[in-house]
Formats: sequence, C-alpha cells, structure tokens
Amino acid sequence: MERKTITRWFWVWQFEKEEEWLNEMAAGGWVLESVGFCRYTFARCEPGAYTVRTEMHPYDDRYVKFMEETGAEYVGRMMMWIYFRKKTEDGVFDLYSDIDSKISHLDRIGKVLLAIGGANLAIGVANSFNPVVRAGWVNLLCATLLMYGLGRIHGKKEALEKERELHE
Repeated sequence: MERKTITRWFWVWQFEKEEEWLNEMAAGGWVLESVGFCRYTFARCEPGAYTVRTEMHPYDDRYVKFMEETGAEYVGRMMMWIYFRKKTEDGVFDLYSDIDSKISHLDRIGKVLLAIGGANLAIGVANSFNPVVRAGWVNLLCATLLMYGLGRIHGKKEALEKERELHE
C-alpha cells in the first residue's frame, strides 16, 4: 500500500483548519493512517472514501469503543487530541450532535489554553525579576500567543452562543 508522511503545524485554535485539511487529503485519495507531533501519515485510498474528525478529549477506552461501535475507526492521538475516520458510505460523521456539545468542546480547549498561558505568564513575570534568569521573555511571548489563541476560541464560542439564542 502506498503511503506518505507530511510534516505540518497547526495551532490548537486552528483545529477546524486541520480537520478541513485532513478531509481534503481524504477527498484527494489520501486517508489519515497515523498521527504524531506535526507528522501525519496517509495511506492511499479511494478519493472521498473517508471523513476524518478530531477532538480534544482525554483518552478513554470506553469513548473509543463507543466511537468504534458507530463505525468510526480510531486513528490515533497527539497529546490531548484524538483522531477518528469513518467511511463516507456509512453516512454523515460528526462528533458534535448539537451546539451545546460544540460549546463544551471549545470550553475544554479554552481551559487548557488558559492554564498553560497563565502558567507561562506567571513564570515569565517571576523570571523578569530574577537577574540570573534572562529568558523570562520567552514565557511572556508564549503567554501572549496562548492568550491570543484563547481569544480566538472565545470568539468561536460567542458565535455559537449567539446561534443557539437564535434557535431558542
């Protein structure tokens, strides 16, 4: 079977862009086979035969088994992200059945960004006052970037909350 590996970077708040790219690859005849840090391995398949979904979700055997019972295949995980694929002939494949589940997913992402960004901010500020450590600016830069991502996630969440209000 023909395979190829592509190295590509996505920020955590770009999960929709990553998923879109993975599905474009599948539409072009390359389905996700395994995933690692910035590394995606694809196997040749019939163009459009699969749909790929990603989710920030702690590893849970019961959840993976539940997803497999729906016809989804567990592809792998990268840190806190889990990857599934499903044959398109089996019907629509979505991980979120409603707006509230989408909002809940964004909340999980936001909490992680806030925790890591807050830790970097605290370390950066503390190191800024330490004459021995001169790399505090790195943590402050990371904190700034993560807070930017948190803002992006918050914006997506607000848009979904407005959409939910329209449907109520």
